[in-house]
Amino acid sequence: MAFKNLKAVTIFGFADCPPSDPLYKETVDVTRLIAQNGLEVVNGGGPGVMRAATEGAHEGGGVASVATFYPKFIENFEGKDPQNKADKEIIMNNYVDRTMKLLELGDAYIIFNGGTGTLSELGMAWGLAYLYFGHHKPLILYGGFWYPIVEELVKNMKIGARPGALRVYKIATTPEQVIGYLKEFDLEMPPHQEIKDDLSGEKAFME
Repeated sequence: MAFKNLKAVTIFGFADCPPSDPLYKETVDVTRLIAQNGLEVVNGGGPGVMRAATEGAHEGGGVASVATFYPKFIENFEGKDPQNKADKEIIMNNYVDRTMKLLELGDAYIIFNGGTGTLSELGMAWGLAYLYFGHHKPLILYGGFWYPIVEELVKNMKIGARPGALRVYKIATTPEQVIGYLKEFDLEMPPHQEIKDDLSGEKAFME
């Protein structure tokens, strides 16, 4: 089955993940299958899960694009990894713009295990999905560890008071499950040009 609405998937995850970490292999396996199904893989251009995403895309015969920026005064930002050999690089002015570009480029998001940066990206992606519910970009949380995390968030925060917020994501534990969810999302999703225009910060004019 060819995808009709989904064209690209943005990958978020831990920058400090070495190739020896099982998380790295998981990312390669998932993105390889995504590429084999004809979807572009997008990531932040850094090391760890980002580099693994590019490698997986290429192993699957697909294309990887990255959104990066080159900071001068951010000690804890990993920056561009020269070993992340993506096919296309978009250079942004700052960290926030880079995050927004990653959200703009993907038609769906996969969030792997990660640190504070991944957590902030999840929060933005999840918040936007709720705001645009019905025209939203879906999320896939990869890994069984997400189950207790989401359960605690729903239990202790007010997320459950907004039912739509719990309908914009799925939790997957295998690459095949990821593709299955993406196909489900693809059937349900309207075209996303309106959201892409909003995220790019450009005024959209519609006839």
